[in-house]
Amino acid sequence: MTPLLFFYHFIWTCLVIMSLPLIPFAKGSRIYERLGIGLPSEDRLSRGSIWIHALSVGEVVSSLPLIRALKRKYPEKDIVVSVTTSQGMEIARNELKAEVKKLITMPIDFWWSIHRMVVFTNPSLFVLVETDIWPGLIFHLKQRGVKAILVNGRISPRTLNRYRSFRAFIRSVLSSFESCLMQSDLDRDRLLEIGLSEDSVKTVGNIKFDRDWMPMCEKEHKQWLDIFSFSTEDALWVAGSTHRGEEDVILDVFLRLRKFFPALRLIIAPREIDRAVEVERIVTGKGLSAILRKDLPLKRKPCDVLILDTLGELGRIYGIAQISFVGGSLEPIGGHNLLEPASFGKPVLFGPYTHNFVQMSQLIVEAGGGRDVADGEALFETMQEILSDPKLSDSMGRRAREFVELNKGALGRVMEYIDNYLT
Repeated sequence: MTPLLFFYHFIWTCLVIMSLPLIPFAKGSRIYERLGIGLPSEDRLSRGSIWIHALSVGEVVSSLPLIRALKRKYPEKDIVVSVTTSQGMEIARNELKAEVKKLITMPIDFWWSIHRMVVFTNPSLFVLVETDIWPGLIFHLKQRGVKAILVNGRISPRTLNRYRSFRAFIRSVLSSFESCLMQSDLDRDRLLEIGLSEDSVKTVGNIKFDRDWMPMCEKEHKQWLDIFSFSTEDALWVAGSTHRGEEDVILDVFLRLRKFFPALRLIIAPREIDRAVEVERIVTGKGLSAILRKDLPLKRKPCDVLILDTLGELGRIYGIAQISFVGGSLEPIGGHNLLEPASFGKPVLFGPYTHNFVQMSQLIVEAGGGRDVADGEALFETMQEILSDPKLSDSMGRRAREFVELNKGALGRVMEYIDNYLT
């Protein structure tokens, strides 16, 4: 054990010891789950399971095609999925409860909790999706002879700066993976800069492209409009995964656009749904009418702005949009997944901060299916241009859909690596 790893475990141990007096009061809570106390000792998975870990909503969505491909190819193996956040776990339950053996909250990286988790899952292969690298877990898996791979890996500029600060330690952690399968050459180059070998770091693409994208039929489209009390005459703008600071910009643009397009309606989906009431106050403060999704159908009436405060619906609601905007990009968050609106054949707009999706954002702009807007003024001008030109809107939508289809194939490459480790 290196001195830095020893110090890492020592810090975690001190934090847990200080928390011990609170543990009896935490039974049944997320704290209890994060400590790994609630894992049943008598219900372990069969030896040789496949353990897949996804941090939150985005990583769970990324993992869906991989989990389903593994289930089809290795039906005899138990598959266990761990998730860190409560919102991610809710999505996992909705999508995967019937397809995997166990869904478990990922414990903290405390040695005792990690040991319990590894004993319970009893894996032959650990698959980490995108991010959430825990040094204690990775080293523990290596000591037990469990192969670990990183899938759909991405390294943001902020993450790279942190890695540079602890270069030797991070290199040691990441070298414990059998393979790091990255989304783009840029992500690969960033790991090579840390000192990983070229043999262990490969660019395979983004498995998010390989989801089974279900088109929206006319019946479903009409059902959503009816639920939201929108009409077929309304032009719908969906702004998804927005963050604090972005709603003000979007609403100011919306107010300006309404002078030219009075039938325009806006659906805002804040990334953190517990901000929905805050967003409602911002909307009404600008003189616009608003309804929360959870208040429907009790408050069934036309409104200017619908605020989506539910999990799991945004992916389908993009399908009723005439234009979509993907948030986390006007503020320096890093952006969010552009594929859901693009898969419905809709023009996709986003801001300048897309460092979590560098290649994806560049490719959709090059394909002609999306536009990046520098600020609120650019967003207004681009929205006005597209809303005024149905041919441009249709062309961008068609190219957005083609962009999704042409970039599939990463899942097959990932499965080849996994096959080698499982066989």
